[in-house]
Amino acid sequence: MIAFPQSDFRWAIHSGAALISFSAAGSPPQRLRQLCISASAGDGRTTPKPSVCTADELHYVPLPNNEWNLALWRYLPSSQRSRRNHPLLLLSGVGTNAIGYDLAPGSSFARHMSGQGFDTWILEVRGAGLSARNSLKDPHQGKFEGISEEQLSSTDEGLRDAAQVSSITSQLRDFCNTLGEIIDESQQSINQFTGLQNRFSITLGDFWKQLHLIGKYNWDFDHYLEEDVPIAMDYIRNQSRPKDGKLLAIGHSMGGILLYAMLSQDGYRGKNTELASVITLGSSLDYTTSRSSMKMLIPFVDPAKAVNLPVVPVGALLAAIYPLASYPPYLLSWLNPQISAQNMMHPELFERLVLKNFCTIPAKLLSQLSTAFGKGGLRNRNGTFFYKDHLHKTNVPVLALAGDKDLICPPEAVYETVKLIPENLATYKVFGEPRGPHYAHYDLVGGRMAYYQVYPRIIEFLSRHDIC
Repeated sequence: MIAFPQSDFRWAIHSGAALISFSAAGSPPQRLRQLCISASAGDGRTTPKPSVCTADELHYVPLPNNEWNLALWRYLPSSQRSRRNHPLLLLSGVGTNAIGYDLAPGSSFARHMSGQGFDTWILEVRGAGLSARNSLKDPHQGKFEGISEEQLSSTDEGLRDAAQVSSITSQLRDFCNTLGEIIDESQQSINQFTGLQNRFSITLGDFWKQLHLIGKYNWDFDHYLEEDVPIAMDYIRNQSRPKDGKLLAIGHSMGGILLYAMLSQDGYRGKNTELASVITLGSSLDYTTSRSSMKMLIPFVDPAKAVNLPVVPVGALLAAIYPLASYPPYLLSWLNPQISAQNMMHPELFERLVLKNFCTIPAKLLSQLSTAFGKGGLRNRNGTFFYKDHLHKTNVPVLALAGDKDLICPPEAVYETVKLIPENLATYKVFGEPRGPHYAHYDLVGGRMAYYQVYPRIIEFLSRHDIC
């Protein structure tokens, strides 16, 4: 585990608790309400997709017997003549949305892949990004564009329940205080952080929008693995119609963990895989041999249980502490290297990534992911299946990429998993040089050198296995 100033972390957590209390005292921001109203035509029709979605198309896929609809951002190949044989699925990390793959027009991994002829899809699992609860269907093959009046009224109804708001904000406050006690350093004055309220309001809209859904955040990793990803793959397959019915897939962080777990399950069941090839970026099923800073997520699990809080609002907390990492006197200077190595991302893109890419995480999800730090690595929800145990049975080619300065998933953690894959199918590559450039966790996707060094390696591997 990396070392960072414990008192600074405690200080920021307490400021987050204070800001949560501050936000609960008021009404939902008027800006949110205006956004919801302007996105609905109000007569049963829908307006174009929300401006936050910069993909060519936005599709919604309903989960069977579930209230959630998964969002799929689609980037069409630039030319039918250069179209590849298989569609490409992109999976994001824990508590993140599609923005990490599409930061800006000139820095978009998804757009770059579509430019190379891949029919590219980003999945936003339940609770992430534009994924939505309730029925949001239209007659056009699952496409959805806009926010419905039903969503708006549901949001208003949830926010009018003062008792619910008070209960949840009280739990969040207790959670932050409990976490601060785990850090166990001298308490700092919260008053010094009143100036952070303006920056924290950047994510207040999303926080209030989610408030009425928090009680529904009761899923774990296995729900993603067994429901969200398979449903999304079926939908993509029906839209893209690959001749052999297979997809190419790239997973960053937890997205790669999902792909590893899928390969392991398929091997265990003797099932014919639906993946033509897999690329993982900073992912592992077992972190026990590394000094991964992901261990700092473990304290989030027990406090969440202690106060019976179903979620950890990572996006809101990051918004609260971001100024302490990026502006003088840089009290939380350890935060930025967790995301990107020095000088690897443009400051504006880095800020967009931190403030717009992270979401609320269910405590159940964190609890299951924390098993990756125990003996045997990541386990299923009841602890009877170790995902790494059957990875050697896969017949799918895998390219596992690591960043030399990735503190969340260090190269040794990546190798701990990839070494289990049959040698003739596994390719392992660490990006970064002794004198630079260096690659931290998000630099493999959005770093300024990724376009020149990482993307060509990915395209070459996918092209080699894009054969029907």
